[in-house]
Amino acid sequence: MRREDGGLYTGISTDVARRFQEHRSGRGSRSLRGKGLREIEYECALGSRSLASRAEYRVKKLAKAMKESLIESDFSRTELLAFLEMGLD
Repeated sequence: MRREDGGLYTGISTDVARRFQEHRSGRGSRSLRGKGLREIEYECALGSRSLASRAEYRVKKLAKAMKESLIESDFSRTELLAFLEMGLD
């Protein structure tokens, strides 16, 4: 998700649209309160919470330029896992 200040937020959810609305209404992550969200930049169904959590951890470690590259590439599930150097479960 893109914040109003141009920053990026990475998270996981089983319902991305619902979670986005929770964040926008102030009921989401404490780190986003008062920062405003503009839009969902990228989402990818990974199939399991475990895999999503591991991918989230790796994305959060990326430099902002690499995150922007990931967004622009609009990777499929397989491409995203390869980009993050993760195997399929």
